[in-house]
Amino acid sequence: MPVSLALIGAGQRGTHAYGPLALESPTELRFVAVAEPVPERRRRFAYLHEIPPNQQFSSWQDLLAAPHLADAVLIATPDQLHHDPAIAALESGYHVLVEKPLATTVTDLANLVATADRTSRLLQVCHVLRYTPFFQTLHETVSSGRLGEIVTVSHQENFIYWHMAHSFVRGNWRRAADSAPMILAKACHDFDILAWVLSDPAVTLQSFGSLIHFRPENAPHGAPARCTDGCPAAEDCPFDATRLYLNESLTGWPVHAITDDLSRAGRLAALQEGPYGRCVYRCDNDVVDHQIVAMRLHSGATVSITVQGHSHEEGRTMRYDGTRGTLRGKFGLRSEIEYHDHLSGRRSYLPIPPARSGHGGGDFGVVRAFVAAVRGNASSIATAGAVLESHLLALAAEQSRLSGTPVDMDNFRGN
Repeated sequence: MPVSLALIGAGQRGTHAYGPLALESPTELRFVAVAEPVPERRRRFAYLHEIPPNQQFSSWQDLLAAPHLADAVLIATPDQLHHDPAIAALESGYHVLVEKPLATTVTDLANLVATADRTSRLLQVCHVLRYTPFFQTLHETVSSGRLGEIVTVSHQENFIYWHMAHSFVRGNWRRAADSAPMILAKACHDFDILAWVLSDPAVTLQSFGSLIHFRPENAPHGAPARCTDGCPAAEDCPFDATRLYLNESLTGWPVHAITDDLSRAGRLAALQEGPYGRCVYRCDNDVVDHQIVAMRLHSGATVSITVQGHSHEEGRTMRYDGTRGTLRGKFGLRSEIEYHDHLSGRRSYLPIPPARSGHGGGDFGVVRAFVAAVRGNASSIATAGAVLESHLLALAAEQSRLSGTPVDMDNFRGN
């Protein structure tokens, strides 16, 4: 029998990232209920997964008030709305998979982990990078000791300029108070990978960052409030919304994030009426467009993380320097891991198995791992307790950025 799931939040991630695995592998898992306040999204997901009307709900409260419907719940609501439905689902006896971030405050994080422990339910986070062939290869290489003792690590998360504009200037993550700080919303994946790969807790952390570019004073002369209002700088602006969203060759993300009507008329209406048609210099955004974090680990090794939204391409780059070798990696459309052996001077490229879903294979990988753990066939490597460090590091980084002072991580963790 397939593991049965109820989806809370049928937006981009729930519908397009995780939902398709159930259609591809119906003997493995099946969505049997959905809660989504937007009627069209709710109907679309229910149609795709053949969910009957009596198991379609407009709110997670109604879904969880119903008799037990499934083995587990997948929560893919906006960041600020993860905690309450996750707590309620755990209390109702469901195993729970939550889109990252697990929560946006230290208090809520601790509450979720404690509730999962008390109810003896599985609480797993969608830290999808752990389940990619790329990062599993990197993890195995570092863990093997092939690099010797790790001395320093440089990790960079680069997102392409229009992704920055889409998500963190015009989109849902543009304001920290309404979602999460950019370092948590975007880079909790990166902190998680480093904590998982290195197994060496941070002792001290300091961070710097700001919003440099997407500010009103940087608007071109005569730029209107919306790109659809005839901007005189449109041809010279890389952030012109009409160029990106009216491109009819694009039918997936990010276009289906702005409207469910992918016709040209539907897209144009979304730009004229919704947030994604606004001039990037005339939005209400306040999150940073670049941030750097420096950490000293328990072993004495040092780590730097840079997150920035002005790249020519999407992807992560990294360098691990150890006493016996150096590893350099690039994770993106063309992923590779390069190893330099200090003794022989030889360079080699590590084989990386192919990926079969978004995020380098991690989108399907994390759901498959959760389903296996629900069945009792495997243990999860991304339980709430296991990934808690990533969230604490991100929140500590934001505290350091705002205060301008280093953070003692033992004190921050409450140790």
